[in-house]
Amino acid sequence: MPVLPQLIHPTAVVHPDAQVHPTVKVGAYAVIGEKVKIGADSIISAHVVIDGCTEIGDRNQIFPGAAIGLEPQDLKYDGSTSRVIIGNDNRIREYVTINRATGAGESTVIGNSNLLMAYVHVAHNCVIGDHVVITNSVALAGHVVIESYARIGGIVGIHQFTHIGKLAMVGGMSRIDRDVPPYMLIEGNPSRVRVINRIGMQRAGFTPQTLKLMETAHRILYRQGLTLAEAISKLESLTDDPHVQHLRKFLQASLAGEHRRGPIPGRKS
Repeated sequence: MPVLPQLIHPTAVVHPDAQVHPTVKVGAYAVIGEKVKIGADSIISAHVVIDGCTEIGDRNQIFPGAAIGLEPQDLKYDGSTSRVIIGNDNRIREYVTINRATGAGESTVIGNSNLLMAYVHVAHNCVIGDHVVITNSVALAGHVVIESYARIGGIVGIHQFTHIGKLAMVGGMSRIDRDVPPYMLIEGNPSRVRVINRIGMQRAGFTPQTLKLMETAHRILYRQGLTLAEAISKLESLTDDPHVQHLRKFLQASLAGEHRRGPIPGRKS
């Protein structure tokens, strides 16, 4: 696909076989590899490197120094063809690194309308949903899953295979070595569930009735002295509210899924 020459800085290197939409702007000294696809109205800033089988959707802005689609930092990687897939309307700030997946045919996936701040590292096989904010200097190890609308504070390390639930909020400088339940606020080293993410849920339009149900669910899980299995069973009969049931199903999967590490516990009363 021909690219309008006035939108590409003369020092940029764009492989002739790259599929770059004519409306894409490419800054000075950027490098775009042979198998890269970039959608309409995206902005690739100076010194960005995009390589490998990388597909980037429309209206993304990638800031200076980012490196996307390079080989995974995984000793098991054998050179197989794997991918990075990025949706639409993302902002990927300075010096973010997003590695492609390890296994043949596998993908590292980032959804739509996310903000990855400076120096974030997204390792191989990670999956990030939509409307996620990841603050500066957060490091995601391999196979991390982050559900939509989660918020991750700065300088956080996230262990491999960890899942972070929808609308969860992780406080800055926390250590995340187990799954973060959806709708909860997590903080500390070791991290603990502190309270429900009330502000986040209010901003997302949750009704007062749903907020009250989530408070009840929090008490069942972390304040009544029940085992986790007992608490999960109690949540099942509490209500058919979809958010409470999403929390329950997340916790069940955290306990039962292959490679899952179990959920982060609550703080001591």
